[in-house]
Amino acid sequence: MPKPSINLQDLLDAFAWVSSGEAVGFDCVAYVNKATGAILYSGEEIDEEIDEKLPDDIGDEEKYLALPDKRDFGLGSFLALRFVAENIPDSYERVQQYFRKKGAYSRFKDELDRAGQLKEWYEYEQRATREALEEWSIEHGFLIECRPGSKDH
Repeated sequence: MPKPSINLQDLLDAFAWVSSGEAVGFDCVAYVNKATGAILYSGEEIDEEIDEKLPDDIGDEEKYLALPDKRDFGLGSFLALRFVAENIPDSYERVQQYFRKKGAYSRFKDELDRAGQLKEWYEYEQRATREALEEWSIEHGFLIECRPGSKDH
């Protein structure tokens, strides 16, 4: 039986959806069909018509995988602190303190902006996200597909 393929950009979009729920306080979930690689979305703020099209057996882990979020991949504060340690180590202790209170990412990004590292952070985060999703996909038996001419790779 051939491995199902999954489009990297579609996977990145689904990951952004899942991770957005954390920021806005909604339950945002994306599932990947193990047989086809198709991505299905569910969540409090999603169009009811789309949500109603979810199969009745969406909870069957033999057929569908729930896409992990940033924390599951270690792409939250852990990644931010790793970036700081590698790129602006003199700020590490201060940034570490930011992540002990609410509003950490805002202060973190202000710190990066002052250090001239904001663009580098976004590239670093994007690269780490892409790598984590590729590893996850391969681990679960999917082939990664990239659209021709895209910036997927």
